[in-house]
Amino acid sequence: MKYFKYILILALTSGMKPCLSQNSSSYGSTDYRIEAFGSATKGGYTPFWIAGNRYGTVPLDAGNGYLRAGTFHNRAAGKNIRWGAGLDVIASSPRYRHVYIQQIYVEAGYKWLSMTIGSKENYTSLWDKNLSSGDMVFSANARPMPEINIYTPQFTAVPGTNGFLQFRGNFAVGRSFDTDYLKQLKNNLHYIENVLWHHKSLHIRLLDTHHNFPLTATLGVRHHAQWGGVSTNPAEGVQPHSIKDFVRIIMGRSGGDDASLSAQVNVLGNHYGSYDLNFGYLSPLFDIHLYKQHFFDDMSGVELFNLPDGLYGVQVDISDFPLINKVVFEYLYTKNQSGPAHYIIYDHSAYPGYGGGSDEYYNNGEYTTGVSYFNRSLGSPLITSPEYNKDGRIGFKNNRIQAWHIGIDGYLSGQVAYRVLMTNAEGWGTPIRPFRKKTNDFTCAVKISYCHPRLEGWLFSGEIGADRGSLYGNNSGVAISISKTGLIKAWK
Repeated sequence: MKYFKYILILALTSGMKPCLSQNSSSYGSTDYRIEAFGSATKGGYTPFWIAGNRYGTVPLDAGNGYLRAGTFHNRAAGKNIRWGAGLDVIASSPRYRHVYIQQIYVEAGYKWLSMTIGSKENYTSLWDKNLSSGDMVFSANARPMPEINIYTPQFTAVPGTNGFLQFRGNFAVGRSFDTDYLKQLKNNLHYIENVLWHHKSLHIRLLDTHHNFPLTATLGVRHHAQWGGVSTNPAEGVQPHSIKDFVRIIMGRSGGDDASLSAQVNVLGNHYGSYDLNFGYLSPLFDIHLYKQHFFDDMSGVELFNLPDGLYGVQVDISDFPLINKVVFEYLYTKNQSGPAHYIIYDHSAYPGYGGGSDEYYNNGEYTTGVSYFNRSLGSPLITSPEYNKDGRIGFKNNRIQAWHIGIDGYLSGQVAYRVLMTNAEGWGTPIRPFRKKTNDFTCAVKISYCHPRLEGWLFSGEIGADRGSLYGNNSGVAISISKTGLIKAWK
C-alpha cells in the first residue's frame, strides 16, 4: 500500500498537461485563431466573473454571444531582429457596433527591446492574469487602446550582475477612440472626447538565475495619465496638448496659463499609478509569492498617506501535484483614500501638510469618464465599472470597497483543465457620494476546458457563474466557447 500511493500520484501527474499546453513558435510562424462564444443568463447581467478580465469581449447584457477571428504573424529577421503583426475582429451581440476590431497592430524588436503600434492585448501586470481579481492600474478588464508602446517584453539581465539583477519597463502614448460610444449614452453629461494617454513603468527583480538561492524580490512603479482631448463643455473646450504639455504630463507637473485653475494648482491632466512589491520563495516542489500593490491617485497617495489602501495577495504555484496547479488569495481595500475630505492649502510655508484627501479613485473632475475605456474599468474590475450604472451616468459610483478573492486552477486529466474564481465584495460608494447602505456582493464562476489529443488546436470550454447581492443583483448563467488555433505558415 505504501508504494501504491506513489504509483497513483505518478499516474495522475504524468499525463496532466499534454494538449492543454500546446504553443506555437514565438517568432517564425503565421497563425490563426477562431472562436465562438455564447452565454445564457437569468438576471439582469452576465455573471461578473464570466464577463470580467476578458479584455471587454463579453457583453454585460444577459444572453449574449460573439464570433471572433484573428491572424497573427511573427517572424525573426536575423539573430536579434524580429517583427510581427496582428488583426483580430469580433462580431458580438447585443452590443454597441456589433462588429469591431479588437486588435490591430504591427511590432518590431531588437534584442531585449520591442515597439508596438496599434491595439494589442498586452498583459504586463505582475499578478496572475487568470486568477487575480485584477491589477489596480492596468488589468485585462477593458478593450486594448491604440498606442505606441516601447517596452521590454521580458525581464532582462542588467550587464555585470551575472543575471542576478533584472529589469522590465515601458513608455507609451495612446488615445481613446470611444467618443461615438459615449455619445450614444445620451446622458447629457459633459466629458472629454479623444482623450490622450501616457503610461510608463519600471520594475527591478532580484533573482538567482542559477537556482542556488531560493528568495526573489520584485519592486516597481507604474505611472498613468489622461490628458489633452476636447471637452463637450464649451466653457472648457480644447485641453492643453502641446509638446511642452506632454513633458509636463511625463514629469507630473502643473499646467501652463492655458490650463484650468485646478491643473495650474495641482498637475496637468489626471494622474494615477502604483508601487508594486512582490517577494517570493522558490523551491522544486512549490513557489510562494507575497505581494502588495499600493495604488496612488495624487501626491498624498504617492507619499503613502492613503495607507492601508491597495491590493494584498498570496500566490502558490504547485509543481507536479494532482488536481491543483495554482492558488491565489487576495484582499483589496480602498476605503482610506487619504482621508474623508479634500482641501488645498496654497501657502505651504505657513500651513505645512500634504493637503489631500477624498482621492476619488478612478474619478476625475475634468476627465469625467475616469479610468475607463468603453465604460469598462482599465484597472480592477472590483471597483465597479461605469457600464454597471443603471442611470447611464459616466464615472465610477463605487470606489470605496473591501473585497476578498480566491482563484484556483488545475488539471483533472491531461485533457481537462479547470478554474474557480470566488469573490466577496463590500461597497460604500465614493467619498463624495457615499451609499446610504453598504452593498455586499458574492460572485463566483467555474470554468472547465477540454481538448482532445486527436483534435489538434481545438479547445472546448464551459462555464457556470452566479452573482448574489445588492450591487450586481442576482444573476446566474452558463457560457460555452469553442476555439481553434492553427498554423497558416511556418517561416525558416
